[in-house]
Amino acid sequence: MLHPRLRDDAARMRMLLYGQLVSKAVCTAVELGLPEALAGGRRSAEDLAGEVAAHPLALRRLLRALVPFDVFTEEPDGTFALTRLGTTLLPGTPGTARPSALLLAGEVGRTWQEFGHSVRTGGSAFTLLHDCALFEHLERRPERREVFDQSQEAGLRLELDEIFDAVSFDRYPTIVDVGGGNGHLMCELLHRTPGSTGSVVDLPGTVQLAEKRIVEGGLTDRCTAVVGDFFSSVTPGADLYILSHILHDWGDDSAVSILRTCAAAMPAHGRIMVIDLLTDATDDGGGRHRLPALMDLYMLSLFGAAGGQERTAAEFTALLTAAGLEPDETRALPSGMGVITARRRTA
Repeated sequence: MLHPRLRDDAARMRMLLYGQLVSKAVCTAVELGLPEALAGGRRSAEDLAGEVAAHPLALRRLLRALVPFDVFTEEPDGTFALTRLGTTLLPGTPGTARPSALLLAGEVGRTWQEFGHSVRTGGSAFTLLHDCALFEHLERRPERREVFDQSQEAGLRLELDEIFDAVSFDRYPTIVDVGGGNGHLMCELLHRTPGSTGSVVDLPGTVQLAEKRIVEGGLTDRCTAVVGDFFSSVTPGADLYILSHILHDWGDDSAVSILRTCAAAMPAHGRIMVIDLLTDATDDGGGRHRLPALMDLYMLSLFGAAGGQERTAAEFTALLTAAGLEPDETRALPSGMGVITARRRTA
């Protein structure tokens, strides 16, 4: 007779194995526009099918499959409605997961199908499939870069309050966001810190998005967007250089090079601030430790074993030290994020 514990473990393992289908179902729902179609209230699969160009019976099965996962509910009359969890897939929801779903439905999801290549060879599954590295791919396809930046921005919105609770930016009159993407972090920072001015440094295609955001935010008198390469030079003379979710995209040698570029640009009193996920953050019992584990595999598939990775606080400290910097303080935030500040090492 099968022991109940073994039976439960076997069933749990199957849920892990079939988890890919859950992700695919949610991504397909987003691609079809089901969350938006249900935002106004409950509707039948037959009614929805014509609007989203889907097969009515197949669509009903998709909707029903996501009911146990709390994305949709099915009413007694056979209509379906969006749950509170499901509303996180709507484009206007703060911290929306919609851009991430669109990435997973596209190049990132296809990359995961070749994850074994990364484990066997240490190479990038993304490069194997697309014949170029991720950021080169995004520069070639501005429409995908926009989705990527939207995904980054939505994730950042989940972190902003705890970052500003933990850090006072008033002490930094001039701030540079290195690899600052579409400028969301910098614009939010300047709105919350009226006495500061800022600069967003990134690649040409992304700088255009940042310029647009700066204009929309009414910050043209306090903020600029500058084309730059953080491996060679960034805006000099600032009081603070922020690296938010940058170092985890790079291997150790490249990360040290980025830090050295920032260190060379900053004055003696300047600071570097690293904002990134900490893999050794204390778990609160809610499974929070699973996110860093999954994100590290995400990085492995995109960049290979020698490329991007999630790190512990000690590993970030080692990178800063190798770049000639001296960490001031490490703050672990409730979400598992970390904020690490560093100065130039004194002789």
